[in-house]
Amino acid sequence: WKDAGLSAGSMAVNVSMVQFREENFLEDLFSVLAETGLDPGSLELEVTESVLMKNAGVAASILKAVRDIGIRVAVDDFGTGYSSLSYLRRFPLDALKIDQSFLYKVYVAPDDSTILSAIIGMGRAIGLRVIAEGVETADELAFLKANDCDEAQGYYFSRPVPAEEFVNLLVAV
Repeated sequence: WKDAGLSAGSMAVNVSMVQFREENFLEDLFSVLAETGLDPGSLELEVTESVLMKNAGVAASILKAVRDIGIRVAVDDFGTGYSSLSYLRRFPLDALKIDQSFLYKVYVAPDDSTILSAIIGMGRAIGLRVIAEGVETADELAFLKANDCDEAQGYYFSRPVPAEEFVNLLVAV
């Protein structure tokens, strides 16, 4: 896409616990960036709470090295793992991705809407971008906008598409 003069903006990549714990994780990551010429500032790594908490000291040093070269870091599926709020301050993070399970019942379960609003407010208050996963309806998007959620993703915007079709979306922008 880059060679074709198309800008995909930023690209988020999920990193599994197995990948994150590989001895050569950083070396491999930096090598791929060098080979592709991808601007590190256009990359965001998504890790789950369990990845962070498995070996917090090692995770913090890896994330620091990643952020030192400009890669952003997001906690994926927030609220489904350890949910220890203290780690949000211990790790160098840029964003919280709220698990879609909090959004599904936002209009039928008042407790869920209260929790979702609180997570959005908390994330923003500590300077993190807040992203809601799993948006499927205009009502869900309206709730997120009313609660100042920074970003949203889900089927409401687009189902996953093959790379060939994604090019058409880039050209249309």
